[in-house]
Amino acid sequence: MDTHTTTGTHIPELWQWAEYYCPWCYIAAVRLHKIAPEYAGRIRLVERAFPLEVYGGGPPNRQELELEIWLAALQEPAALFKPFGAEWPTTTLPAFEAAWCAFQQGESIGRDFDLRIRRAFFAEGRNIGQRELMLELAGEAGLDMDQFTRQFTSGEARAAVLEEGRLGYERFGVRGTPTLMLNDGTKFRHPMAYPKMQDEKIISVGRLPCCGEGCYEAIRDIFNDAMRIGYQPRA
Repeated sequence: MDTHTTTGTHIPELWQWAEYYCPWCYIAAVRLHKIAPEYAGRIRLVERAFPLEVYGGGPPNRQELELEIWLAALQEPAALFKPFGAEWPTTTLPAFEAAWCAFQQGESIGRDFDLRIRRAFFAEGRNIGQRELMLELAGEAGLDMDQFTRQFTSGEARAAVLEEGRLGYERFGVRGTPTLMLNDGTKFRHPMAYPKMQDEKIISVGRLPCCGEGCYEAIRDIFNDAMRIGYQPRA
């Protein structure tokens, strides 16, 4: 998660606009985080905040998500899922704020913490809408708690998250998650089979574009295409 649009270097940036409710963002994060280290120094993966409750028409329907998670689980064995618990988060803004704070302590720290939040929700059934849980997860992750707590409670993180979502919506045309693009706006499609929902039921599913290790190769193809496009000289 990054509030800047450039890094001041020539290294292209691959942006992932994501939401913590979204099981497809969870799959995308697992895959991107696995492959990104192979491209260190050649392309920079940047997690960007897109809270759907603010910029996407409200938080998702729990019943629909309970249908989607099993379809998502079939597509990525490394993304662990379990049934949701009794407590349901009414917001994911605390998760976004906590992730922003973690990224201030380093990209690899932030990326690990981003996955920790997603696993807390989808694999452990924890309520990621609770600010107390974010402090607990930060402690479990071994973050600098003085810095984390100061930024998490100051309002600085909330402002940064909302500004980043606004940037995605207004300048880059982000309308859903996950949305993957270069920092020039060139978009890529994740290799997933998304469901079509109607009346809180899955009525059809798209063709599965890959399976197993083939999906990691598809992610490498995205990184390679991003480098090819990103390193082209600008007129």
